[in-house]
Amino acid sequence: MQNSPRIALITGANKGIGFEICRQIGRTGATVLLGARKPAAGEKAAAMLVAEGLIVRFIGLDVDDRPSVSAAADLIAAEYGSLDVLVNNAGITDAADGPPSRASLDAVERIFRTNFLGALAVTQAMLPLLRRSQAARIVNVSSGLGSLTLNGDPGHSFAATKLIGYSASKAALNMLTVQLAYELRDTAIKVNSADPGFTATDLNGHRGHQTIPEGAAEAIRLAMLPDDGPDGGYSSTEGTVPW
Repeated sequence: MQNSPRIALITGANKGIGFEICRQIGRTGATVLLGARKPAAGEKAAAMLVAEGLIVRFIGLDVDDRPSVSAAADLIAAEYGSLDVLVNNAGITDAADGPPSRASLDAVERIFRTNFLGALAVTQAMLPLLRRSQAARIVNVSSGLGSLTLNGDPGHSFAATKLIGYSASKAALNMLTVQLAYELRDTAIKVNSADPGFTATDLNGHRGHQTIPEGAAEAIRLAMLPDDGPDGGYSSTEGTVPW
């Protein structure tokens, strides 16, 4: 990994795991671009981290809005010239999601637009900037619910949690990791999926058993990988997660 200060973009970063990723990456001396849909929330979050002595800037970024994604990429290109870390953290759930027989198709579509298509759009827009880095890192914040292996295991602790929209969107995000890592295999860019674990955030009504710093830990590790770190993997703080 390069020694010069990094430029890092984290999407969906005004709260929860994304906010903590910003904080911890910022503590490494990186310039952090805090991506968020809502300007007031994004500006407030960035100001909190600046007050901690970190170099953090709010970037307006709605991953479900293509002009917003393009504008963010243009701004980063104009003002920074390159990008060293991209963390695709933005994600949603939907109350109308559920088992395949009952889930609202509209809800599934909304989830996919943010959790998968949004991440793909941001990645495509930022790739030219990431290619200018000495050793860029892309982290897709996935979920254990995106594992086909674990979903098919009746003994898994979350076997009864069947959310076709959310789980399928994270499985698709994992496919992005696998295929993009292959496509970029001859570059210095590393692409990995991070499973945060069941973390207490707004996304799950704070029912998770992990703290937010615990949930952010694996994404942070993958964002800061050394040159001999893994590529094209899917992992949590406990180790490799089965696809």
